Amino acid sequence: MCGRYSLSKSKIDLEERFQAEMLGDFKPRYNIAPTQLVPVITSESPKGFSFFYWGITPEFAKNKPVSQKFINAKAETVNEKASFKNAFQKRRCLVPADSFFEWKKLGKKTKIPYRFTMADEAPFAFAGIWEEYENELGESNHTFLILTTSPNALVSEVHDRMPVILNQADEKKWLDKYSSQEDLISMLQTYKAEDMLSYTVSPMVNSVANDSPSIIRKTSAPIDQFGNYTLFG
Repeated sequence: MCGRYSLSKSKIDLEERFQAEMLGDFKPRYNIAPTQLVPVITSESPKGFSFFYWGITPEFAKNKPVSQKFINAKAETVNEKASFKNAFQKRRCLVPADSFFEWKKLGKKTKIPYRFTMADEAPFAFAGIWEEYENELGESNHTFLILTTSPNALVSEVHDRMPVILNQADEKKWLDKYSSQEDLISMLQTYKAEDMLSYTVSPMVNSVANDSPSIIRKTSAPIDQFGNYTLFG
């Protein structure tokens, strides 16, 4: 699964990269976690950034809070699952990011956090779907999740899934309401390992309370969740 990512670029950089306007202030995010409000670009408003909660509430689950259970969906079955089929067909989004984090398990207790980026550290977009629901106060809220797929050779050393990273040429087609289901499914591929890099980061990323530039800095050696250096990362 993909349970943490970063978006550390500036507002100007993001507007230029995605050719979309971001109204209001935006502060770089280094440790984005489920249930948080973050920028996405939707099929309904492709020329602007919208702010949605990460953790989808399916349309059949009315008046429920933002869900931590549905933060990802498998790309292989998203067009078949009742929970996500309608959103896949009608409500797709780009989830801007510049890295994601995964944890490598060593034994039963030890976990080493890794950061995965593009080789040039440029921003990119995850493939996402979104929903709208009314909360208990009758207010309209919007939520999204990130599609995942099988890992490339780089990610597979750490985890058995990775987020779907769209090729930049496919981003407009992903948002296009006229794209066929066959075309959409063809976009949900494993991103090439040779275009990415990874490195270990501080276990500070384990806590959602930490959201500073130090989160994304490369460590001199792998460090587990207890703060211990290890030679086996």
